[in-house]
Amino acid sequence: LKKYQNLGFRYIEKSQQKFLEQYWKRADIQIDGDKKMQQGIRFNLYHLIQSVGRDGKTNISAKGLTGEGYEGHYFWDTEIYILPYFLMVAPHISRKLLEYRYSILDAARQRAREMSHKKGALYPWRTIGGSECSAYFPAGTAQYHINADIAFVIQRYMLVTKDMDFLIQYGAEMLFETARIWADLGDYIENKDGKFCINNVTGPDEYTAIVNNNVYTNLMAKENLDYAYEVARWMKQNVPDVFEIIINKIQLEEEEIKEWKKAVDHMYIPYDDERKLYPQDDSFLNKAPWDLQNTPKENHPLLLHYHPLVIYRYQVCKQPDLLLAMFLLNDEFTLEEKRINYEYYEKITTHDSSLSSCIFNVMACEIGYYHKAEKYFINTALTDLEDYHGNTKDGIHTANMAGAWMCIVNGFAGLRITKEGLQFNPYLPESWNSYQLQVSYQNRWIQVRVEREKVQYHLLEGNPISIIHRGEKQMLKPGDVLEKRGNK
Repeated sequence: LKKYQNLGFRYIEKSQQKFLEQYWKRADIQIDGDKKMQQGIRFNLYHLIQSVGRDGKTNISAKGLTGEGYEGHYFWDTEIYILPYFLMVAPHISRKLLEYRYSILDAARQRAREMSHKKGALYPWRTIGGSECSAYFPAGTAQYHINADIAFVIQRYMLVTKDMDFLIQYGAEMLFETARIWADLGDYIENKDGKFCINNVTGPDEYTAIVNNNVYTNLMAKENLDYAYEVARWMKQNVPDVFEIIINKIQLEEEEIKEWKKAVDHMYIPYDDERKLYPQDDSFLNKAPWDLQNTPKENHPLLLHYHPLVIYRYQVCKQPDLLLAMFLLNDEFTLEEKRINYEYYEKITTHDSSLSSCIFNVMACEIGYYHKAEKYFINTALTDLEDYHGNTKDGIHTANMAGAWMCIVNGFAGLRITKEGLQFNPYLPESWNSYQLQVSYQNRWIQVRVEREKVQYHLLEGNPISIIHRGEKQMLKPGDVLEKRGNK
């Protein structure tokens, strides 16, 4: 305080102005034709930059800096909802968020020992300093998927940045320690044809707890194990000295690494072949659906009006679970599978969580249900401005705010990050004249402008790169504007 007191107000004002100008230069999404949605998206993006930790020692709380809801704790929201936003508009901040996870790795190791895992690290469901702060284990510690969520975004970070320094210094160790937990947690079950099963866990949907083979958890665990295996093999071949240091530090054996690959190859994924439906878990389809149609509006959210054991007996979702897996692991599912499962799970989802509408928007866009997608975007973008959940007094919903960005970028613009590069499938909402956004990818800045009659891609900075527009590979060169047809 003394330092800045001596510098004076004008200096601080100019520094803040410069900071925000640089931020909005990259982060701003410009919507022409809908002032309310323009206000909504900018309101959300401002809160994100205001709330995020940028020092590698802090993260971003569920309520940002605006209220005492959730006691300032950090959740999986960061990795699955918020960090992907910063990864595409401020990659240096996304690295700092991952460095925070590394800073609490020792605490995660200790938590794993408390949970009877002799090796590996189990990240806390909710925390600030690294210790587990969740009091209700069925909807807290049982959500082992947080380990895979962190590993997943490390993989995404590497695809977007190619930051080998991060992988070697921080990422690899986190990948190896999280993978160890899955190897210890799962078992090869005889009556599941010897498949690798993960029992007694809770997926993203907190209205269904302590289940066997939650599809989201199993698929994300598989991804965690597979990527850890790939990184171990790459390091052994390309940076053997560094690899040796890491495996000696954590006492990682070659047999463990082989076991990761075996678990990947034998992972059990529940599937109802007759209905072409993925049950959320082994027992989900054996329950009666909750009668949402005759549940009074004032009885929402359900968790504040019914005992958890009552809710757990029914097919009812607080938020997307399987559909979130379908978004994150896009190539694992056919378009028809996405449609069938979307239609099934939409009917039994309450959207009692603010993490819900944005994922339904993204998946609705992918399937082609654009009118539904626009409705879900409005619900997301205005959650706090209109206080849709009636609890903004406790603080804003930071993950939902990043979800508003996801609605436009992953939903309407159709952005997917793949090993082949960036894929786009743009759509313009009916009431809009245009929208424009920017994304960062491998030291490049790409501007995307979507109008009624045309879509334009402009490589603002960086070397030539290919992108995929509606399934066709296109080359972007510096200064050139690639123009394609608008809405189909």
